[in-house]
Amino acid sequence: MSDSKTREIFVTGLKNAHAMENQALSIMKPQVKRIENYPDIAAKLEEHIRETEGQIGRLEEILTSLAENNSSLKDAALSFTGSMAALGHTVAADEILKNSMANFAFENFEIAAYKSLITIAELGGFEGLVAPLQVNLDQEVAMAAWLEESLRPTTIKFASLKEAGQAAKV
Repeated sequence: MSDSKTREIFVTGLKNAHAMENQALSIMKPQVKRIENYPDIAAKLEEHIRETEGQIGRLEEILTSLAENNSSLKDAALSFTGSMAALGHTVAADEILKNSMANFAFENFEIAAYKSLITIAELGGFEGLVAPLQVNLDQEVAMAAWLEESLRPTTIKFASLKEAGQAAKV
């Protein structure tokens, strides 16, 4: 693989990751606004929103260091699809569970994206850009682990609230 092709793959991946993180924001921000009965989830989503904003900043710094910009079209398209996905769960009787499962799946997608980006960075001789990507990856791994650990207690709380006749969906 030529250096220019590896760079092209890397830059495309960075632009895709930037759009992916914007999509993540468009999913999490509406969710956190709707949460009423799960303060631990709301707090964790708010924390991860801040982390995601930092991830976007790191991706922008990497792109700038390569004399590249993010793709506004990709950002807009994925933000729109993220908003539609978040909206789709609002009608579900078990919205909090659907959001928890979808967030867990999305975090694992992000983990895979960052692992691939780090690999391309190493292959392309961009080792100096691996550290900020690793920070993003570590944050996604931590969020995925938290979501996995919280799925059972969230499900139990949802069922308990439903059983008691209380609002349980969010």
